[in-house]
Amino acid sequence: MGKSETRTAHGVRPPKKTSSASSRRARRPAPAKPETPYHHGALREALLQAAERVLERDGLAGLTLRAVAREAGVSHAAPTHHFGDLTGLLSELAAVGFRQFNAAMASSSDAATTPLERALARPKAYVAYAQAHPGMYGIMFRTERLDYSRPSLHEAAEASFAGLANAIGAMRQEQISEDALTLNQGAAIARAWSMVHGFTMLLLDGRLKDILERLPEGTTAERLFEAMLTAPVTGKLPDCP
Repeated sequence: MGKSETRTAHGVRPPKKTSSASSRRARRPAPAKPETPYHHGALREALLQAAERVLERDGLAGLTLRAVAREAGVSHAAPTHHFGDLTGLLSELAAVGFRQFNAAMASSSDAATTPLERALARPKAYVAYAQAHPGMYGIMFRTERLDYSRPSLHEAAEASFAGLANAIGAMRQEQISEDALTLNQGAAIARAWSMVHGFTMLLLDGRLKDILERLPEGTTAERLFEAMLTAPVTGKLPDCP
């Protein structure tokens, strides 16, 4: 072999060959995330659980059918198949929220051992649920986004009202019908609901901070709420002319 041939053979290395299989692997796009297999009934439940996670993490603005499908790891068509549209999904999710909400209040009442504890148990559980699940609590009262003709939502919301009516009836030591109320009964229910719901919304929106800062050091929002629930109604109505 001559010198020139030696330089050609040993002085210049040919480029390293790449196998055709490696080239194909490099060019092949990354596989899509595999869909999670679910039984039909389990898929519906999985979608609702995924929707709750998206809602609490990203808020109502981030809750879309596609976002829920991604969260659950299923096809984009799955939420539409089970709920129809976003209103349907929100309505079924609100029904889940009402059922959780009702169970939390019932459990708190069952755990109370004194009349005062029982009187405070439901309203305190109301506020506690909203603090723990602000997204769910928020959609439960977004009437314009919900379809109350859906049986699950209607039944869950009615059960919530029945629990409130029964609690007020127990405080008034009378049976309250859910279908027909006296004016005084309606006023008592509306007053209790307005106070608890109003306090909850102010708390979630951070609007009670100014009041809490003016109270004795260490006073919590829960303590303030207890004082509201137990404070007697004082003062006189002005005389009518």
